[in-house]
Amino acid sequence: WLILVEDSDNEHIYHSESWLLTKKMAREGPQTLAFTIPIFEPLPAQYYVRAVSDEWLGAEVMHELSFRGLVLPERMPPHTELLDLDPLPLTALGNARYEAMYAGRFTHFNPIQTQAFHTLYHTDENVLLGAPTGSGKTISSELTMLRIFSQYPDRKVIYIAPLKALVRERMDDWGRGLCAQLGKSVVELTGDYTPDLKALLAADIIIATPEKWDGISRAWQARGYVKKVGLVVIDEIHLLGADRGPILEVIVSRMRYIAEQTGGAVRFVGLSTALANAQDLADWLGITRAGLFNFKPSVRPVPLEAHIQGYPGKFYCPRMASMNKPCYAAIQTHSPTKPVLVFVSSRRQTRLTALDLIQHAVADMRPQQWVRLSEGELEREVSGVKDSNLKHTLQFGIGLHHAGLNDRDRTTVERLYVTGKIQVLVATSTLAWGVNTPAHLVVIKGTEFYDAPTRRYVDFPITDVLQMMGRAGRPQYDQHGVAVIMVHEPKKQFYKRFLYEPFPVESSLQGQLPDHINAEIVGGTITCAQDALHYLTWTYLYRRLLQNPSYYDLAGTTAEDLNAHLSSLVTEALEALQEAGCVEVGDEETEGGGGSLTPTTAGRVASYFYLQH
Repeated sequence: WLILVEDSDNEHIYHSESWLLTKKMAREGPQTLAFTIPIFEPLPAQYYVRAVSDEWLGAEVMHELSFRGLVLPERMPPHTELLDLDPLPLTALGNARYEAMYAGRFTHFNPIQTQAFHTLYHTDENVLLGAPTGSGKTISSELTMLRIFSQYPDRKVIYIAPLKALVRERMDDWGRGLCAQLGKSVVELTGDYTPDLKALLAADIIIATPEKWDGISRAWQARGYVKKVGLVVIDEIHLLGADRGPILEVIVSRMRYIAEQTGGAVRFVGLSTALANAQDLADWLGITRAGLFNFKPSVRPVPLEAHIQGYPGKFYCPRMASMNKPCYAAIQTHSPTKPVLVFVSSRRQTRLTALDLIQHAVADMRPQQWVRLSEGELEREVSGVKDSNLKHTLQFGIGLHHAGLNDRDRTTVERLYVTGKIQVLVATSTLAWGVNTPAHLVVIKGTEFYDAPTRRYVDFPITDVLQMMGRAGRPQYDQHGVAVIMVHEPKKQFYKRFLYEPFPVESSLQGQLPDHINAEIVGGTITCAQDALHYLTWTYLYRRLLQNPSYYDLAGTTAEDLNAHLSSLVTEALEALQEAGCVEVGDEETEGGGGSLTPTTAGRVASYFYLQH
């Protein structure tokens, strides 16, 4: 089927894509197809969505998409201007131990760190720092930790990182640096590793994934160390709108609620890329104007030169193959001798891309152009590698990086690349979030991946593409970085627009509300429907409902409409939990009205073991 989105005058096609509907899919019922279309002001009356069969004559259906009830989101406030300030020297820290910690790495803070320094280091203001990847946000968060250590030594720091790879990276970095030099203890809290209670009580810094901290903080009344948290740092907070966003939203809402209940001051620091609606996030986190820093995507210590190339071709694999020669050409043009990072969508593509690059290098009579090792060294390194494909590609100076490699192979590849022994690394997108491996040139070879549940190729989230691009440009070595983004031709305009304009962050809590309400019922925070309504007012969802009502299916924008919508969300969630046997609703009226809510054994098990209802 060919899916088309047209305007009412049939003058413009705003979207077109091929879509395969199999017999099996048709039997399963309605299918979901998601895509982005532009909309203009003044609002048109409607668009038409047309599905046309490419095999059967007359098999065509058209649906009218009316914009009559559509309410567009509010206009976004302007970005923070980067001021022309003299870079602050390390002596601004006023502490010899803190200065010694950074002395080997740099002598002055960069412009973004300089502008935010006073708020981060000399005040207890909540902070939201929106800046592109590679602009020194981690050191900015360390400044807030140094303040906690000097002003409130008995309080703990919780650092929430969205991926295990990021937790690992912070753990290695701070374990060797900040904690070793300041005599502080740090523990990791992920699905792979859960420390014992003694380690958690003794820890000054807890680095956790959202799921693990959610699981632990659910029983905050019984866990003293949760109440001792004085600083919460949320890395990549713009992922609120992604799959795991609801968990991030719930833990921040809960930590704010705990702070209010216990009377202890908890400082929140959110780190993100440049945001379109930073003010909403700031309001939710309780951030004043002094703590809001939302810089433009173009504000980078190392300027980025981006090239977007469109490739035709209906089918995914031939289209990926057609990108290999331009990928080789991009390396020759932009980074013949400097490190190159090539991002692809799957393990299979890492192998196919590397083999094709080798083929082009051999055809150029320069097969060893990316090797920076002597023959003896190369032989020694390759002999310890288990993966046969990696063994082969390393001999040509190309590394592979994906989840299928064992730990030893992965460490070998990372070490060879970071130390400059091999010049090219072909990796899956997860590397963009994990190991800190900046390059001079980043090539994003295709912006789609195969999504097994929907059995089709879907686009990477814009946040992932920005994260990959952010790996281009090494602050210590490059005057500028280069990113080459290879996309499917019809999507070229979409990427042209959104790679240079910040993306709004929306809440995705609605779809997972029952599980989180169940956890709060088990924890004793919610005892009746009125408590559940009160709980929702702490969430980011509550902040965004009136700002972008059409996105959340909110019928109107009055206080009555908002109350009715929240009540229906709570009612639906409680009915779903009752049906699943997780909650019992009592007959007696509570103070807030409605029956009392009691968790069942099933509800307690679901909350304790982090299961879905």
